[in-house]
Amino acid sequence: MHQAYVLGLGQSGISAAKLLKADGWQVTVSDSSVSPSLEQRKQVLESEGIAVELGGFPDFARLIESGQNVDLVAVSPGVPWDRQEVEQARSLSIDTIGEIELAWRYLKHVPWVGITGTNGKTTVTSLTASIFKAAGLNAIACGNIGFPACEIALQVLQQKFTPDWIIAELSSYQIESAQTVKPQIGVWTTFTPDHLNRHYTLEAYRNIKASLIDQSTNIILNGNDPYLVNFGAAMWPKAIWTGIDEHVVEAIADGACIADGWVKFRGEPIFPIAHWQLLGEHNRQNLLMAVAAARIAGIESKHIDLAISNFQGVPHRLEHICFYEGIAFINDSKATNYDAAEVGLRAVKPPVVLIAGGQPKQGDASAWLEQIHQRAIAVLLIGEAAVLFADMLKDVGFKNYQIVENLENAVKQASHIAHSRAHNHPSQPLPTVLFSPACASFDQFANFEQRGDRFRQLCQKLCQEFR
Repeated sequence: MHQAYVLGLGQSGISAAKLLKADGWQVTVSDSSVSPSLEQRKQVLESEGIAVELGGFPDFARLIESGQNVDLVAVSPGVPWDRQEVEQARSLSIDTIGEIELAWRYLKHVPWVGITGTNGKTTVTSLTASIFKAAGLNAIACGNIGFPACEIALQVLQQKFTPDWIIAELSSYQIESAQTVKPQIGVWTTFTPDHLNRHYTLEAYRNIKASLIDQSTNIILNGNDPYLVNFGAAMWPKAIWTGIDEHVVEAIADGACIADGWVKFRGEPIFPIAHWQLLGEHNRQNLLMAVAAARIAGIESKHIDLAISNFQGVPHRLEHICFYEGIAFINDSKATNYDAAEVGLRAVKPPVVLIAGGQPKQGDASAWLEQIHQRAIAVLLIGEAAVLFADMLKDVGFKNYQIVENLENAVKQASHIAHSRAHNHPSQPLPTVLFSPACASFDQFANFEQRGDRFRQLCQKLCQEFR
């Protein structure tokens, strides 16, 4: 029996282990951490005949020396590709792949839309899947959104599900270990510095993204992203471009654009832009990339129009939670870097009471700080980044900030500030409370979803008390 080792006991690792077990492999899962939740997962997997080791990864050289077979090492996205044990496995010529690459081996007979980018990819993935489903296609969003790709592969292996298309959101963590994934359609949404603590240089981060696009049969690029315009035009002369204005001439001639009140693809009107409900120019860019993917896949305009007219966006990305005395509370927990947070600020009507902070990331904060100057009346700071952000705001002359430590305090104080503003300036527009952290969540939460869920709970509690 072939022996596989899965590194990482998150959802992706569990799905990879179950897939391999179902296909007849002997499977051992290991995780470098130890915790009560991991112990629970261990018990469940061991009851299914999958061995689990906690507190470290295997020494593959020693395993081989002891006479054990190591035929495959499947690496979860959260495990760095340059971690010592992963590099050791590769140096020993063991078949070492990521969870997405493993899923691809079982799903490569199905056409894929592979969507990557620093920001925007979740909305594009969700919208693309919605359009394909509206056309009657059995399409499912997976990867960095929805289900782990290996879970879809398991359902296909067990003949429980027969997909027409795989719509995969793929992060740089997933792409770097997915050497042979070749989407039918590859979409690159945006590119700005991110994840440099893992990839070290901007060039390395870019090259990982580019490797997916390079292997795609059809390529869609955002013509409103300056970096992609400079980099992509030379790299992929046959790419299909999108553009929300008349300046992207390639989009007007042979791509997706907005012109004369219509969304058009290759000059053909698809639907009136008035049917699109989401806020912000960035969401118009996202819309055009999903439309281009749908048209390349042969989906008719009526199905695209139906899907986009009913699309409500994705949770935690400019998600409207409730009104409290007429003041809107908006959850943008998915804004985990400066660029995403700047986009969120641009999309919301001022004046804004901004809640920001968390685990800080590297990057250029200047454009975000400029938007705060222009649109925010107050900034409430939480988490590890609070002192850093306070210093940054002070340096640019923005004085109305407070360190409030956590979300509970932030929501209370934000509602107080917004209510006071509305009361003292009744002739001016009502403020909006925007939670857009510009940070990772790992200082206080397991992920941005948990963080956004907590914000939603706090806001809903506030609004219910008001009623």
